[in-house]
Amino acid sequence: MLAMDYDLKVPRTRVTAGESEKYLTEFKIGRRHYTQQYNKLYYKRLETLKPFVQTHAQHKWEKQGHKQPIRLTQKVLNVEGPEPTYIIGSIFIDTPQKPSTLEQVEKTHWISDTDFTGKYRGPEDALYLEDESGRIRLVGRAIEELLVTSGVIMAAMGSETADGDFDVVDVCFAGMAPQPQRQPSAEDKYVALVSGLSATVESPVTLEMQLLAEYLAGTAGSEEDQRRSAQIVQTVVVGQTVELPEPPLGHTEDAKANDRKPVQQLLAAVDAFLADIAAAMPLTLLPGKSDPADISMPQQPLHPSLFAHCKQYSGFQTVTNPAYFEVDGTLVLASAGQNVDDLCHYAVHDETPCQLAARTLQWRHIAPSGPDTLWGYPFTDHDPFVVRNTPHVYVVGNQPKFDMCAAEGTDGQISQMVMVPGFRQSRSIVLLNLRTLECTQVHIGALAAN
Repeated sequence: MLAMDYDLKVPRTRVTAGESEKYLTEFKIGRRHYTQQYNKLYYKRLETLKPFVQTHAQHKWEKQGHKQPIRLTQKVLNVEGPEPTYIIGSIFIDTPQKPSTLEQVEKTHWISDTDFTGKYRGPEDALYLEDESGRIRLVGRAIEELLVTSGVIMAAMGSETADGDFDVVDVCFAGMAPQPQRQPSAEDKYVALVSGLSATVESPVTLEMQLLAEYLAGTAGSEEDQRRSAQIVQTVVVGQTVELPEPPLGHTEDAKANDRKPVQQLLAAVDAFLADIAAAMPLTLLPGKSDPADISMPQQPLHPSLFAHCKQYSGFQTVTNPAYFEVDGTLVLASAGQNVDDLCHYAVHDETPCQLAARTLQWRHIAPSGPDTLWGYPFTDHDPFVVRNTPHVYVVGNQPKFDMCAAEGTDGQISQMVMVPGFRQSRSIVLLNLRTLECTQVHIGALAAN
């Protein structure tokens, strides 16, 4: 438990600056256009991942123990007869539980609603596998309770039924991407992971937030706490820094409803709060669902003009959501959580967010449900959510509780999943040890109790 302040001066541990620059453009869009169709994104995703899925399928079905090797049928509509084969395509789930964008807009006065809380999967589901030739319906016990989402690239092994469906016996995915070599730090260094500060107009900077800034700066807590905080080399705020008030519906002459001064004051207060942290160490800020950023994934960096105080510090940077960055040789992938939250609607066995995040690395795609049920930008020449380098750590913010698990690949890849709870509810942060990749939850609320 954190105790009262001590007048202790502990030198802060540092890491080399600018190590993550090569990853910061991974999700940058530049000039955005919304005139293109989304089908090109699906085709590009299939084109990118199909070779990896096929490699795994060949190893699994063509080269291991089958009396007669199972061969690939190149197009899903070319499947004929009961002869065993396998096909590769993109999953599409047709289900009445899936929310309709048009219905949401109509019910909410032309404002989209992204807070759907139900389940997409149900007994009336129909699963299809599609490619550029068309789509074929998947049936069979192997897919009845299979955890997949629309947009996952998958190989299905089986045969055609008399009804023209594809009876699935087994499935295969792309598997985890190659992982860069990691050189563990020789000493304990920490990255502070914070999410869901959720500052509001009514309560912009709470007592717990003030204590958080003091803890990170090394001026709060016991002697042990201050020594550990001195080993924090970077703070990452993983989305939902502010909770902006709902805008007025339609046109209104109400001066109070149109007054944006409270929002400006909120942002100024949050800027000053974050500047206290940026003065002590490098600070990386991701946008989230409730922040002043485009709702479509990948969200682009929050504009620097919002942070007049923070941008005076060279270690402060606003990045995309999601974002890759490297700290002391450790590759970290961070998301504010929208992609994993959407996957929770597809869970069939009450899988935890941590398990779902790990599954996306096995699919080699961290946001497969976009743009079907997750708002996303219509890319035409590439899909940035395809995982090209498996991170050593995958951080997901704004989750119900702190959790950890590992994803392991067939070529020795190991990635640590870290679920970071929202600070507003949990009054806690997570410290990631860059030497061991172990995590510790620190309850800042204990300071308030003192």
